[in-house]
Amino acid sequence: MSWQDDYIRWNEFEDLEPHLRKQLDEIAENENALEEAFHKPLSFGTGGMRGELGPGTNRMNLYTVRKAAEGLAKYIENQGEEAKQNGLVVAHDSRHMSPEFSLETAKVMGAHGIKTYLFTSLRPTPELSFAVRHLGTAAGVVVTASHNPPEYNGFKVYNEDGGQVPPAQAEEIVELVNAVENELAIDVLEKEELEKQELLKWIDEEVDQAYLEKLQTISLNPEVIEQQANKLKIVFTPLHGTALNPVVNGLEKLGFKQVTVVDEQAKPDPEFSTVASPNPEEHQAFTMAIEYGKKVDADILIGTDPDADRLGVAVKGDDGEYTVLTGNQLGGLMLDYILSNTPYLPENGIMIKTIVTSELGRAVADHYGVETLDTLTGFKFIGEKIREFEQSGKHQFLFGYEESYGYLIRDFARDKDAVQSALMASEMAAYWKSKGKTLFDALEMIYERQGYYLEDLKSLTLKGISGTEQIEGIMNDFRERPLEKVGDISVVAVEDYASSERTHLADGSTDEIDLPKSNVVKFLLEDDCWCCLRPSGTEPKIKFYFGVRGDNRRSAEDRLDMVKNAVMSRVDKLIK
Repeated sequence: MSWQDDYIRWNEFEDLEPHLRKQLDEIAENENALEEAFHKPLSFGTGGMRGELGPGTNRMNLYTVRKAAEGLAKYIENQGEEAKQNGLVVAHDSRHMSPEFSLETAKVMGAHGIKTYLFTSLRPTPELSFAVRHLGTAAGVVVTASHNPPEYNGFKVYNEDGGQVPPAQAEEIVELVNAVENELAIDVLEKEELEKQELLKWIDEEVDQAYLEKLQTISLNPEVIEQQANKLKIVFTPLHGTALNPVVNGLEKLGFKQVTVVDEQAKPDPEFSTVASPNPEEHQAFTMAIEYGKKVDADILIGTDPDADRLGVAVKGDDGEYTVLTGNQLGGLMLDYILSNTPYLPENGIMIKTIVTSELGRAVADHYGVETLDTLTGFKFIGEKIREFEQSGKHQFLFGYEESYGYLIRDFARDKDAVQSALMASEMAAYWKSKGKTLFDALEMIYERQGYYLEDLKSLTLKGISGTEQIEGIMNDFRERPLEKVGDISVVAVEDYASSERTHLADGSTDEIDLPKSNVVKFLLEDDCWCCLRPSGTEPKIKFYFGVRGDNRRSAEDRLDMVKNAVMSRVDKLIK
């Protein structure tokens, strides 16, 4: 069926939701807009789906959400009657249509006789992960587009363990979603009927309180918090998202007394009107928090993305100015703090990071005699390993993180948790303040001990059909003509995760990469340097990761610039 056929099918559907009807009529004479909206079904991948809001098969809307929910409902049915009774728990963020899409999910589930637990208002993604485990449901869903622009929304699926669905489960769900032939003809039960049949249960305080109690268990030095409670000054921004109550309540329960919230960014706002992007990875998101920090002379600024699975931290330097730590730096600091303050580290303890996360983490873990495990990018792989170790008893999870500001301290949640991380970062700042040091001082001590590990990330957004083709062309070019030297640093090995093969350039020998296949190419360079290319699975962009190590800061900075310039100059030629 062509995209024109799908458009006709939608256009002739008499019961099309009125707002979508209006939007569809507005683009009726714009063939490019119609093709973008209908040229393919919105991709349902390993973690769910994410896309721009609007009419069409390639957009997030009432009907594509129903299609995703229909596939998930059939997956739950296939697990048996017990899974249907255990049901589904659904949470949502502050975006346009998030509450409506949450209810639509419950309406589809109800038509299959599957019970849904639904939060009455917005909640953080990690609390949803916790809720799956706490309530014992068969699956979970968060309606969120994380830190994407306001025109986006998404549908993220969690398994019975509270983790994002790993590849094996995802493949089955994707197949069932794709098998839904007509998203306009999916059966639903209306809200009143769901409540009458007890197929919809509204939840709030019980889960909130249970999650808050678990948050208190992550503290390693409560006596330090008590000592610094009135001294450490914290500024917090939830960036118009879901983290306000859990972070503020969590900090209060731990004993912190000097917490200032950025008022202008405290209320949920689907337009994220005070920031160019609601992403703590981007330093502009801290502009208001920095203003607040200067007013109250804050020691640490913390910011969470809209669904509260990512945390950014800014720290005041000796010059009185605030600098946002990178995800790699904050992860290294947290890991060092946790390992150095955990009494009796288990012999089978393990730290998990992704293949594009700094090697600083491995160096820190080695220093404390803790093993490091690499996974593919995506916290679902970290969650999957936690479950595997829990079942086998082979390893004890100590910490997991990725460079994109995602961290997990305790495994009562199975996804990255910015609420846990906000509390841990604050305690860590209190600990170092008690020793007369800032987090910058602590980071410098780690660098002096382990070497100067520096990283950077470049993202290239290429929208539409032509953009997809360009991204594919870049990946093909680097595979067909692999780098042999980057600047004046030689390439030692090439890792192609699509073929699960590592090629050693010295002798041409190969060995297998024991990870699921993924469209990623990584170049391992001399002296612990590396670079990596990875198309995003949820956004129209390709990401370029760079990591270097130097004996001092200057040498590391020079190396990082050289590696970035060499790779990106080649990319620029390809897209021109």
